[in-house]
This record gives sequence, C-alpha cells and structure tokens, in this order.
Amino acid sequence: MTRGFFHRQDMHLDILEERTMMVNQFTPSHSLAVKMPLQALRTVSKGQNGVGAFILQCKRLDFHYCDWAGSSKGMNSFLKNDLTAFARANPQVEITVSPRPRKHPVIKGTYINGREKAICVRNLEKEQIMKKAELLRDASGDKLRKVTKPVKSINESVRGIWDPFHGSKWSV
Repeated sequence: MTRGFFHRQDMHLDILEERTMMVNQFTPSHSLAVKMPLQALRTVSKGQNGVGAFILQCKRLDFHYCDWAGSSKGMNSFLKNDLTAFARANPQVEITVSPRPRKHPVIKGTYINGREKAICVRNLEKEQIMKKAELLRDASGDKLRKVTKPVKSINESVRGIWDPFHGSKWSV
C-alpha cells in the first residue's frame, strides 16, 4: 500500500518535470529559463460599494421633538403612528427618539463617512415628515456640489474640440 502511494507521488513529480521542460523549450537559448510552478492567486478582492453587497450610507436617524409646542404636532403624530413601520422597513438604520423641550422638531442623519445632515420639520404633516426621513436615509452624506458639466473624464474627447475655423469650407 505504501509502495503505491510513493509510486503515485513519483508519477506526479515526473509530470511536473515534463511541464517545466516544455516551458524551457519555448524560451530562447540566450535568456534565463525560469521554472514557474502553477499556483492559485493569493490576492483577495477588496469590497467596493455597489460591486458586491450594497451598504447604506446612513447609519443613524435621530428624531427630536417637543411635547408642548404646536410646531411638533406633525412630528408627534408621526412618532405615534408611522415610526414603528419605518423602523421595521429599515433595520440597517439605527433610530433614536429624544425630546427637545421648547425647540422645533428636527431629524438628524448620521452617515458612515462621519458627516451629519439635519432637516427642520416644523409645522409639517406626518406624510411630509416621512418623505424627509426617507430623503435623509437615502442621502450619501457628502457635501452638496454644483454640477458644472454632466460628464467628468480624464481622457480627452475623441472628436476633439469644436472650432469654427476648421472643417469643411462653405461659401455664402
């Protein structure tokens, strides 16, 4: 039994030697022949948002309200009726509710990049507050940027820049 095991191992070594000889045959005689055993890749792919699993950028929503003020009437209604359904629909977002006496109601979003966004929801109805909470949940947490050009690229245009003095000549 052990003889068969060693025999198989010797056959395996013979096959590897034949493969390295075949590699050596294709290399030029003046270059150094390199024996390259076959190996698996050892690198692990790095996760990027959108490539593998999607990671929601909002990690926490804070709901601040006042029991006494009339501007928090819609927020109080939202907290009593709709917040539990919103929390069940978004288990990946931590939700905190805290009173702020004598202040207007505010929703604050905290994002994984460390930034915070706050929206004042005074005198809004509960449906409007739900839309503001969804807006903060779906936001990326980045600063708002003015979009000057719709496409940004490092490469130049294939067609070049338009010039009125070049091209076909038209006589008027």
